Parts: sequence; structure tokens; C-alpha cells
Amino acid sequence: MSTFKGFVKRNPVVCIALFAALVTVLFVPVDIQYTEYFDFKTLTCLFCTLAVITALKNINFFSVIARKIVVACHTLRLTVIALVYITFIGSMLIANDMALITFLPLGFFVLDSTNNRHMMAFTFIMQNIAANLGGMLTPFGNPQNLYMYSYFNIPDAEFVNIMFLPFLVSIVIITLLCMIFVKNEPLVLKDDDKTALPPLKTAIYLLLFAFSIAIVFRGIPYYCGLILIPLVLLIMDRNALKKVDYPLLITFCAFFVFSGNLARIDAVNELISSLMSKNTLLCGVLSCQVISNVPSAILLSKFTTNYPALLVAVNIGGTGTLIASLASLITFREYNKNNPGKALHYVGKFSMFNFGMLAVLTAMMYLVLC
Repeated sequence: MSTFKGFVKRNPVVCIALFAALVTVLFVPVDIQYTEYFDFKTLTCLFCTLAVITALKNINFFSVIARKIVVACHTLRLTVIALVYITFIGSMLIANDMALITFLPLGFFVLDSTNNRHMMAFTFIMQNIAANLGGMLTPFGNPQNLYMYSYFNIPDAEFVNIMFLPFLVSIVIITLLCMIFVKNEPLVLKDDDKTALPPLKTAIYLLLFAFSIAIVFRGIPYYCGLILIPLVLLIMDRNALKKVDYPLLITFCAFFVFSGNLARIDAVNELISSLMSKNTLLCGVLSCQVISNVPSAILLSKFTTNYPALLVAVNIGGTGTLIASLASLITFREYNKNNPGKALHYVGKFSMFNFGMLAVLTAMMYLVLC
């Protein structure tokens, strides 16, 4: 029983997804159509990318590079901007949750070691927003992007074209907020970390990362990645395969079943189809605030062909509530761990900045798309 409770506590989203899927099974008994629910290409691309990212993280690739960038900054404002930009760019390459897991500890170290803990809430919130919005430009930047890119077979140039405006505006707003709320005071951070990257592993993992990106962009058949990447990691870093975010993969599978079954329930199908036909963008944004952006993408994709509006919605919809993006819970947990007793202070600031960002982006994209 204690093992079960521990699993639920560590993986609440997986448990909710599995429960939701099981409930729909009561209305739609298991049959041959269940096999059509699963997007195996998305699952394979996600697994390959996560495996390679984990291997790179195991050799401290991202933290070493990020630390060198931060050390080059000599003021508090530039340092915070560097931390936010690193997270922003990181989410484009290694997904938002992994970017936060990697770079939030760096943010804590920098602010704690320079006696600037008072800036931690703001910095963490900006890193969180950057992680949720930075990945919107690339198909592999966020899990929901990878799914929609595959599900709707969106051309590469069109994908970038759809997301470029909200991406650019997000960068401008985040930069302005950092310029306004962070003082331009001197800051000295010594690079006393002597961690060195292993040349051979670094080169091979970067090649594997490029290989996995080529798979995402349909340059290489996805089943090739399922053969080559696990084979190389079995030889070079079996631990990376063990540490892959399997709960995320299980969550995807559960929501595939959940959304597939809902689409076969006539009353639910008619209701969601009606709401989506009225305004896909607003429906998608509101759905993210309640059930998060990844399940919203999987569920609502079954009820619309207006993928540009839905793609924008499930990306900008990651801002707002704490559960709008599961990555936000990672930031909240990390802040609360380092600042016990200040949860309400954090949530207040988080809500102010996130809902402000959501309002601006939604209003802008409503004028563009609707």
C-alpha cells in the first residue's frame, strides 16, 4: 500500500490520466478501434528525444554550458536575463519540463550564492514562462507540439509561420519584464566548477540528438530511431534508458484512449464539436487552464480541423493557472523546496505574471486568427 501511495504521489498526472481512460472504457468497451487511437510515431519520437536528452543530462552537458554563459554576465539584470534565455532556448531543444529541471537549480545557485534570494520568485516565474512559451516554435519543443505536428501532418514551414508571432512577442514581453523588475546592479559569480565534458560521449550524444530531430522532421523513418538510439545507449549509458520519462509516455497513451473514447460518445462529441466550432482558440486556452495543455491538445484535436488556432491555444494556454502546464508544477515544487512557508507569495506573483501574459497573447492571437 505504501508503494502504491508513493507512486501516486510521485506521478499524480499519470494516475489521473489512467483513471480518466478507465472511466471512458465503461462507456466504450475495448474493441479493435482502440488500436487506432495511438499515434505510434509521436510516441517513438518522444521516447527517442527523451532518451538522448537524458543521456546528455547525465554528463552535465546542459548545466556546464549554461553555467559558463551565466558566469560571463556581470550584473544582476544580465544574469537573470541569461537564466531566462537559457531556459527559453533550452525548452526549444530539450522540452519545457526538462529545461526547468535542468536550469532552475542553476538559478537557485546563482541567486543564493550572491545574496539575491529576494529575486528568486520573479526569476523562477520568468524561467517557468520562458520554458512554457520557448518551446512553441519547434515541433519537438513541447510534447503537445510533437503530437499535433504528427497528428495533423503540419508542414515544417507552416508550423514555424503559425507560431512565430506569439514566439516573438513572448520574447519581447519577457525581456521587458526582466528589464523593469530587475535592478542593473553589479554581480560577481566565480566559475569554480571544474566539471569537464567527456569528448567522445558528448560528440556521440549530440549526433544522436541531431538524428532524433531528423526523425521528428520526417527526414528519417521513426522506426530507425527506435532501433539505433536504444542500441547505442545500451552500450554507452544504460542508465539513460532507465531514467527516460516513462510516466509521460504512459500519460500520452492514457489520454489517447481517453480522447478516442470521448470522440465515440455521441453526446460528448456533439458538445465539444459545438464549442470548438464557435471559437477554437478560446476553447483551447480555457481547456488548458483546467486539464493542462498536453491533454487538451490530444482531446480537442479530435474535434477540429482548425489546427493553427488549436496549436496556438495549447501553447499560449500553458500560461495562466498552475495546472495549465504540468511544467509549472515543477517550478512551484522547486521554489517551495528552497523557500518553505512562502507558497502563497509565489502563487500570487505567479498568477499576476502568468495571467497577464496569457491575456496579452490571447487577445493578440484572437485578432490574428479569429
